[in-house]
Amino acid sequence: MTSDIHIIGSGHTRFGRLSETLEDLIVTAAREAMAEAAIDPADIDAVFLGHFNSGLVPDGFASSLIHQADPALRFKPATRCENACASGAAAIHAGLNAIRAGRARNVLVVGAEKMTHRVTADVTTALAGAGYQNDPQEAGLSFPQVFAVAAGAYAERYGDPMDAMALIAAKNHANAMNNPLAHMHKAMTYEFCNEVSEKNPLIAPPLRLSDCSLVTDGAAAIVLSSVDGAAGAASRRARIAAAEHVSDFLPMSRRDFLAFEGPERAIRMAYETAGISVADLDFAEVHDCFTPAELLIYEAMGLASKGQGARALDEGTVMASGRTPVNLSGGLKAKGHPVGATGVSMHALAFRQLTGQAGAMQKSGAEWGLTFNMGGAAVANYATVLHADRA
Repeated sequence: MTSDIHIIGSGHTRFGRLSETLEDLIVTAAREAMAEAAIDPADIDAVFLGHFNSGLVPDGFASSLIHQADPALRFKPATRCENACASGAAAIHAGLNAIRAGRARNVLVVGAEKMTHRVTADVTTALAGAGYQNDPQEAGLSFPQVFAVAAGAYAERYGDPMDAMALIAAKNHANAMNNPLAHMHKAMTYEFCNEVSEKNPLIAPPLRLSDCSLVTDGAAAIVLSSVDGAAGAASRRARIAAAEHVSDFLPMSRRDFLAFEGPERAIRMAYETAGISVADLDFAEVHDCFTPAELLIYEAMGLASKGQGARALDEGTVMASGRTPVNLSGGLKAKGHPVGATGVSMHALAFRQLTGQAGAMQKSGAEWGLTFNMGGAAVANYATVLHADRA
């Protein structure tokens, strides 16, 4: 569905191992987004929070923590949205739907997660709750193991993807060096990422540490508005040209995981709704929870045919200087993956790209951007096309 809904402001904390509480992160991102939008908090009609949690924090009822950002938000309807690692995009879609239904004109969306205070085993268990629990074989898989299975299946069907996976990791770490908000500011060479070593051990064979996204704290926020000439919008806004959501079967046994049908369908629908093709995209921020995911997303985007995702790397298409750079922010791989914040972060940073506010990450003259946020093993799939609106 096309729309006249715009992002008119964004907020984004630094991602990393942070001392701030979940509430602190939510409030900081919310205040920044409203200030950038130059909107009176009293004019916000509804708030939505993307927050996965799954036992990571005791805050089981966090939606109204957004109200702590300003007294004028009191009594505004607040809703928490959860859809695994796509909780942030789910909150954005809820906000879009509230506007489309005529129930709101201005919506504040925040995504947040607090994760690093828990040991890795606890985080792994919490995230595994997003898998299918009624099959002992699937329930026993961590998400690194899920994508390790995908990498092995890709090798059997199309050829070894390990070289391409190392290139993806090195690319995203290089991109993160230009993102002051990223969790990890450490360049990693292709050679390092392509070798198993003491500093780059196997996590779930064949996945190496460098193939896995970071456990991270952080928050991001955007203000959505349908108000023509809304404060701040005249010179700084990005139109939501398309926002599509596709959900697939939860059991992996019911689908061909490598076909990535849910992501491909969501992205294709977004192109069709926006009236563009992949050739029109100036950049994309996508869900590289593990490097095989980004490789499969290249194919779902139409940047390469099935089994040929490595060509997008070899030909330079997805590199920072390429035709369609992917994850200029560093992606989940190096920017970090605070689960509920991830989808909102993608939209916030895409907004900044399209309004010339991306600093060292800026793609000159960017007009069209794609975000793709995924929950579970390609189960919840959210694709958004955003367009620069400099009128």
